[in-house]
Amino acid sequence: MARKKTDRASWSDVKTTIAGLDPTELIKLIGDLYRLSKSNKDFLHARFSVGEDPLKPYKQIIQDAMYPDVMRDKPIGISRGKRAISDYSKAVGDIRGEAELMVFFAECGNRFTVDFGDIDENFYDALLHMYARAVDKVLELPEPEQGELRERLHDIVTSSSGIGWGYHDGVVDLYYGAFPDDEQPASVMQ
Repeated sequence: MARKKTDRASWSDVKTTIAGLDPTELIKLIGDLYRLSKSNKDFLHARFSVGEDPLKPYKQIIQDAMYPDVMRDKPIGISRGKRAISDYSKAVGDIRGEAELMVFFAECGNRFTVDFGDIDENFYDALLHMYARAVDKVLELPEPEQGELRERLHDIVTSSSGIGWGYHDGVVDLYYGAFPDDEQPASVMQ
């Protein structure tokens, strides 16, 4: 039976076409994609480690999403922050960079609620979920590389004291569950 042709193109179709390009055409195509959008530029910079800090554009997105400018009535953008981490992961797949971005996400959200007060349950659920992912990602790193990120995770435990919705209790449980050798001060013991 003959296969019915559809109007829907797929990656397979594109890949076949790309495979037939000569190097000059391929460079021109990538250049066109580079100029098409900032996210493409950021992706290529991160993929090829071009520029001073390949994490910088992703951190800026996370900061704008998780600690928005309230004076300009900018909303919190949890999904934008998560997408930045996902985009970086697709570009590079670097565990250290992913851990850095996840911890940064948690820091920005935590700092926002410390500075501006109670948010809502969905916000704290998202923060706890990212904090848990950050802890897991830090644990994937060799122990000698965990130090600074671990300290920053602990700083969130300390600074979140007094925040409700079960958020503080959640970060305490996640941190000391992952790093039981760290001594819990009496102020955070349950």
